[in-house]
Amino acid sequence: QVLLVESGGGSVQAGGSLRLSCAASGGTFSTYTMGWFRQAPGKERELIARIVRTGSNIYYADPVKGRFTISRDNAKNTVYLQMNNLKPEDTALYSCAAAQGRWFPVRAYEYDYWGQGTQVTVSS
Repeated sequence: QVLLVESGGGSVQAGGSLRLSCAASGGTFSTYTMGWFRQAPGKERELIARIVRTGSNIYYADPVKGRFTISRDNAKNTVYLQMNNLKPEDTALYSCAAAQGRWFPVRAYEYDYWGQGTQVTVSS
């Protein structure tokens, strides 16, 4: 069983930055594709960033391109999401997820393990 624990969420003003971390335990982190999802109230959960096991391929959803950066440290079993120039529309619950055996998972059902999420609130 893989346990994912997110941290780093909080409340910031528009234009500010946050760095989310997701620490994994109980599995072989370096074999997982990792994704960051977010879900705002009344909206569907969406994939916003994804990084393959080697870090050689990265995906960003259009709303976060140029502002967010996903990275991973396989030695520390941790994936990060650096969020810059935050906007009120970035307010959501952010969750990390791990996919086993898939290189480019997009849908939530393609991910096998989930963290509990960390809240990000951006005020104008």
